[in-house]
Amino acid sequence: MESLRGRLILASPALQDPNFDRTVVLVTEHDEDGAMGLVLNRPSDAPVADAVPDLAWVAPDDGLIYVGGPVAPDGVIVLAEWDDPSLAAVLVEDDLGFVPGDAPSQEALELAVRRARVYAGHAGWGPGQLEEELAEEAWIVETPRREELFSEDPESLWAAVLRRKGREFALLSTMPPDPSLN
Repeated sequence: MESLRGRLILASPALQDPNFDRTVVLVTEHDEDGAMGLVLNRPSDAPVADAVPDLAWVAPDDGLIYVGGPVAPDGVIVLAEWDDPSLAAVLVEDDLGFVPGDAPSQEALELAVRRARVYAGHAGWGPGQLEEELAEEAWIVETPRREELFSEDPESLWAAVLRRKGREFALLSTMPPDPSLN
């Protein structure tokens, strides 16, 4: 299967895992060893400045930590759009990647990063697991738009990306979270 690195996967109604209900995940790694991603549309209630003061520069206006997924929820990952990608720990795309834990200095990072978001935890799949879920139509694959990766309206992201896909996906975007209450 072709790597989904850099693509979005959106939880379909067929996905029965509550960790991923109506989520939009950026796949940051995908190969024969498995896959990793970040849930883009689950902000927490915790401001970055309170939870991880060393990263307050990432979200200076009381930005929130996002719940990146159920794996390693105490771990912190910073996804950034880079002016100087040579400082990234790992790149997902040419100018999109992770802030290194052993960065040279906060000042250097502030100059090198256009924008960033802090995540607690990530999503992960073992070898072949994501492929099986895709075969079961648990995920809908889409190419991201850069503004979606740093959406200022994360709660509406799932529906917005589905509407953008058009046709039956646009109809799916209007489905209530619990259709039995309709």
